[in-house]
Amino acid sequence: MAFLLHARPSPSLPAADLRRSSPLIHRGPASVRFPLKCKAVDSYGGNSDDLYLLTGDTAPASALLSRTRLEDAIKNNTTRLRIFSGTANPSLAQEISCYLGLELGKIKIKRFADGEIYVQLQESVRGCDVFLVQPTCPPANENLMELLVMIDACRRASAKTITAVIPYFGYARADRKASPFVTQGRESIAAKLVANLITESGADRVLACDLHSGQSMGYFDIPVDHVYGQPVILDYLASKGISSDDLVVVSPDVGGVARARAFAKKLSDAPLAIVDKRRHGHNVAEVMNLIGDVKGKVAIMVDDMIDTAGTISKGAALLHQEGAREVYACTTHAVFSPPAISRLSSGLFQEVIITNTIPLSEQNYFPQLTVLSVANLLAETIWRVHDDCSGDIEPFSTLGID
Repeated sequence: MAFLLHARPSPSLPAADLRRSSPLIHRGPASVRFPLKCKAVDSYGGNSDDLYLLTGDTAPASALLSRTRLEDAIKNNTTRLRIFSGTANPSLAQEISCYLGLELGKIKIKRFADGEIYVQLQESVRGCDVFLVQPTCPPANENLMELLVMIDACRRASAKTITAVIPYFGYARADRKASPFVTQGRESIAAKLVANLITESGADRVLACDLHSGQSMGYFDIPVDHVYGQPVILDYLASKGISSDDLVVVSPDVGGVARARAFAKKLSDAPLAIVDKRRHGHNVAEVMNLIGDVKGKVAIMVDDMIDTAGTISKGAALLHQEGAREVYACTTHAVFSPPAISRLSSGLFQEVIITNTIPLSEQNYFPQLTVLSVANLLAETIWRVHDDCSGDIEPFSTLGID
């Protein structure tokens, strides 16, 4: 399923030629079995066998019929599916549209001299299913406001449905009031506030990737499709051919144990270790202890995001002290606030594996960094939402679509 970010199709080809006809789940160059198996046991309690390629010969008939309808609609120019991109991550939106064989919708977005945002759709969306691709990554407030204005523009243009595709949901960490033993209270639950803003602006549905906590879905009064970036990262790790006997999955804090446990189950039920830490303030962490055995092992640290990299780098230092042979960092969202780059490139990590939910500036690349694309994951979900097709049809449940 994973393919590297730099492996995008040439933009000089027409969109119809860029469409990936088969297989529906892609492994890129790694299309054979490896000693390390990815177990496709999804987080919703479903069970399936090992994760196999989904080709035209193995896909469910209903899925192939759905794709055929989509391709016929594109060919005849009768599709009611429209994809627009904000300014936050246009490259990801382009990959999504290429996967579906569509052109990105034409939209004009500009800032006035006083900073106000202007949005104009430059094609008709009347009666269409519109998907707006806009992560609320830094600058979070700018990108969030842009998304709200885009939604309002689509609503006033008589779109049939409006889905906000938010690969990275900013403010997700402000999902509850902190313990009174940590802060003095009197805090905003900004995740709920942002959910209300998106709902009231006119969105009919939200498609989000790896929310910081599952309860954030409940903050929305509209349907939320929550997809996980784990299959993309798991598939890449499987291609490295690491023996399952040498693996240990590490949670960088107690709060991420459930995520790490699910990840470990899909890596041939690898053992689990936990880094115990004490946080003294926002973006400040102190490692205290390690629960589990990592001596002589390849440690895979799993988290939903890396911000300043304080937690994960201190955890990696502890793992090396405890005898870990190699340390890999895996995360879906690379926020990379300073001094994250200096910490991650300091030699603690054999490899830092991220996805492209947040665009990465050129100066933030370093030798140990690997960027995987979630475009196919999001595109498959968009296709199912548009075609009213459930994500739980095997083997599509391995995508983590609810």
